[in-house]
Amino acid sequence: QVQLVESGGGLVQPGGSLRLSCAASGFTLDYYAIGWFRQVPGKEREGVSCFSSRDGSVYYADSVKGRFTISRDNANNMVYLQMNSLNPEDTAVYYCAAEWGSSCPAPDLYFEVWGQGTLVTVSS
Repeated sequence: QVQLVESGGGLVQPGGSLRLSCAASGFTLDYYAIGWFRQVPGKEREGVSCFSSRDGSVYYADSVKGRFTISRDNANNMVYLQMNSLNPEDTAVYYCAAEWGSSCPAPDLYFEVWGQGTLVTVSS
C-alpha cells in the first residue's frame, strides 16, 4: 500500500524549532518530487517546500526561506522539514505529498500521494 505518514508536529513557542518527518512506504522516493504543504482552516493550501529527485530542484516559499530546510534520507525512505524561527503565522496542518517525475515547484494538484497531516501550533 502506497502511503505517506507525517509526524513531528506539536506546540512550540514563537522562535522555536520543530522537525517534521514524512515516512514513505509501499514505494521508494527515487525520481519523486516530495512537497511539504500547509493549510489553515478556511484558507487555501500553501506550498511550503519541495525537493525533486528527478533533477535536484528545490523550492521554498518566500514566507519560509532562510528558516525551513527540506532534506531526505533515501536509505530510510524519509523526508524531513526542519523548521526554525517559527512564528504564529506558521501555525497550520502540514502535509507531505509525492509526485512521480516532477520538478519543483509543482502545483499541489499534481501530487498523487498525500499524508494525513500533522498539526503545528506556534503560540506562547
